[in-house]
Parts: sequence; structure tokens; C-alpha cells
Amino acid sequence: MSQSATDTETVTFDVVIRGALLIDGTGSPGRAMEVAVSGDRIAAIAAPEDAKDWWGKLEIDATDRVLAPGFIDVHTHDDNAVLATPSMPAKISQGVTTVIVGNCGISLAPIIDIDPPAPLNLLGDSSKFRFETMAAYFSAVEAAKPSINVAALVGHSTLRAGVMDDLKRSATETEINAMGQKLAASLAAGAIGFSTGLYYKTATAAKMEEVIALAKVLAKGGGIYTTHMRDEADHIMDSLQETKTTAEEANVPVVVSHHKCAQPRNWGRSNETLAFIEETRGSIAMGLDAYPYAAGSTVLDPDWAHDDIRIMITTSAPYPGAKGRDLSDIAEEWNCSLKEAAVKLSPAGAIYFQIDEGDMQRILAYPPTMIGSDGLPHDEHPHPRLWGTFPRVLGHYSRDLGLFDLQTAVHKMTGLSAQTFGITDRGVVREGAYADLVVFDPVKVKDLATFEQPLQQSVGIDYVLVNGTLSLMLGNLCPDRAGQVVRNT
Repeated sequence: MSQSATDTETVTFDVVIRGALLIDGTGSPGRAMEVAVSGDRIAAIAAPEDAKDWWGKLEIDATDRVLAPGFIDVHTHDDNAVLATPSMPAKISQGVTTVIVGNCGISLAPIIDIDPPAPLNLLGDSSKFRFETMAAYFSAVEAAKPSINVAALVGHSTLRAGVMDDLKRSATETEINAMGQKLAASLAAGAIGFSTGLYYKTATAAKMEEVIALAKVLAKGGGIYTTHMRDEADHIMDSLQETKTTAEEANVPVVVSHHKCAQPRNWGRSNETLAFIEETRGSIAMGLDAYPYAAGSTVLDPDWAHDDIRIMITTSAPYPGAKGRDLSDIAEEWNCSLKEAAVKLSPAGAIYFQIDEGDMQRILAYPPTMIGSDGLPHDEHPHPRLWGTFPRVLGHYSRDLGLFDLQTAVHKMTGLSAQTFGITDRGVVREGAYADLVVFDPVKVKDLATFEQPLQQSVGIDYVLVNGTLSLMLGNLCPDRAGQVVRNT
């Protein structure tokens, strides 16, 4: 303990949490412990009998509750949301205390003066892209003071859009060097890594050599490489090999984003993909994240409009009333093909029901898999993962289905994530760590957001502290916000 007490002394802390089952984020079983907070750090942890002389300015009774590290959402597109809605109710209400932005090759910085093409427009319109440097973006985050901590990746498509006149071609050596300079400056400002979205039309023309060259800049600056791979369907094994080769050539750790085997003809292939990842982990640092739903969500692309899966519209600029409706119903109403309907609806977003539940559970249960929501906060009718991901893992998949035990579920959301992304002093409950903490009811925790009604707050998350500041109390947002920028160290 960093503070001690005799039989006659009272030790004062800012916050004392009593009566909880502590699951500390390391994967270890829970144990009955009291936790005390001073300032933004965890000051002391002790068994109940050793904490009788503690006194907290705020005392939280967590009897019959679990106390865990605040959850780390490793895959978000909250780049603009933390500025536009700094209270971040969709995340803080789930127990999320840290988000990693800039995934899938799209980040709000470093770029200005752009009419954002898809998928950059997932982050907002041209007015949102006003940060010429990552340092400027971080300054804006600090000024907004969101309720959660923010770590940022630098998006490959953002870099391409900032230096290239045509994204449908490979970059020249001069353009790659210009992208590398922007990447190096962003890493120096504190970005924790580099992401690609090779699946998207902003980057499909990028050769592996282009990505390797930028990943080598990442290796010099320090950080992690994350990738929405070139293909998650028929050519998924080729994409995994490309991911492995890129990481090996550049000597960087890599994370496979929202791992899935997309489209019905590829269902069941997770046995094959996970075997490849497991073998690769023997030679390089390869991680992965997943969300707990058998459907994904991104931009609506007419080229992806097929009748072998269900497609639901999340937002449409020309037809706002289409949100929440199935593309097939709209096409039938308009007496046109799915592709023609998608063209008319665009620019738009959609949910694609393209994942097998068995594959998804197998991927979730794989020990190295972290949890990321991949939520899209600017969709009018978003995928329910935006509001429900973390309680869904705790409630539905851990408690109800028994896919893994509770300490494993927490580890996948906390300690594993912090370790993989190099985030120090977060993701674990230990003395000296930042006081990012969540108290939840293991019996009642449950996601309520559905595909039909996605804007529903989960239940069972009672208290959330971010850097020692109470941010959620009995399910209600608190006025004080204490989020910090988490920089590469």
C-alpha cells in the first residue's frame, strides 16, 4: 500500500470503493478487496479487514458488485464524437473509459480542406476535417475535455487523401515520402500507431510496398499497426498473409481489425483463420479485435449490394426516411434492383448481416481477441454495437452463454487491450495506476440496444470513474469530465 494506517489513525482518500469483488484486468480470478483513490490514481488496495480505518470523501458501496478497470474500446470511429459530444454517453454508460480512434485507415487528422470521400465521411462532413496536424487535433480534444480518455491512430486513407490527387492509383515515391513525414510528425505528437483500410476504395490501389514503407516509419517512431484487411471474405487468407508480411518486413506489432469471415460462402472458415493467426503469433506480435454481433456496419456501397445477405440502412443523405429500413424493401417499393436503390440512397450507411454466429463466437473466445465496438456515432440509426458492445460481452456471452468466464471477459476489455496497444498504467487495477474504474452488477448487466431500436442505454453499469473523477453514478451521467489524451510514450 502507498498509504498505511495504525489502529488509531484514519487515512483519508478522495474515493473509497467497498464491498466489491475485484476483477483486476489481468485475467486472475476475482477477490474481495477495497480500493482507494487519491487524485487521478489508485492509492491503495487492501482486504476489507485491512481497510477499516480508511475514510473517503466519497464512499461507494459496491456490495454484490464487480469492480473492474474501465473498459478500453480498441476499435472506434469516435474521432469527431469526442469533440462534438464530449459527454460521450454511448461509451461511458457501457463502462468504457478509453477509446482508440483513427481505425480502418480513417482519422480526423492530419488533413484539412477536403470533401471527404467514403469512408472518411463516416467521421463527418468537410467542416470536421480542420486539423492539419495530429498535435492540433490533440489540443482540440484537451480543450473539449471529453468524459473518456482518447488515444489515436493515424489513418492511411487520411494520409493518402492529403497528398494525392487521385486515390484510385498507387502512390509515387514522392507521395509516400510526404505521407511518411506526416505520419512521423503525428507519432511525435503522441499518436499510438498507424491504421489501414485496404478494403476501401480510398486505399485498394495501394500496393503492399506502400504500406510497408509507411509501417517502417511507424517502426522508427514507435507504435502499433492495425488493419481493416484488403479482404475479409473469399481472399481472407491472402489478406492475412499480406498482413503478416507487412508486419514482418517493417518489424512492427500488428492487430487484425474486427476479424470476421464475411459472406455466407465463407462461414466456418474461422477455424482456418485462427489457426493462421496462432501460428503467426509464434514469430511476430499479431493481435485481433472483434465485436459481439453477427453483422457489420459501414458505408453503403452499391457494389456490395447483393441479395445473399440482409442489408439495413443506417443513414441516407438524400432519403433520411430510409434509416432503419431494409434495402430489399426499399428496392421493391421503388421497383428497382438493390444496386440501383443503393445508388439513389447514397451517400449512405448500412448494416450488413454477413457474419455467422458460430464464427463470431469462436473468434470472441480465442484468447488473444480484444473487444472493440466499431460503432459509428454519426449514423442516425446506428448498429447497436455503439451502445451495447461491452455489456453484451459481460451479460450475454459470458454470463448467459458461458463462452468464457467473467475474469476472461474483463481481461479482453482491459488488461489485454492496454498491453497490446502499449497503454501504460491503464487496463489494470493496481496501486499507482490511473483510477479508470467501473462498478457493475454481474447479474443484471445487459445490453438493450437492438437493430430495430439501437439508441438504448445498457443496464447494470452502476459507477464509472475516469482518472479518479466520478463520471457515471447509478447509470446517470455526472457533470464533471476528466478524460485525457493518451499519448505514445
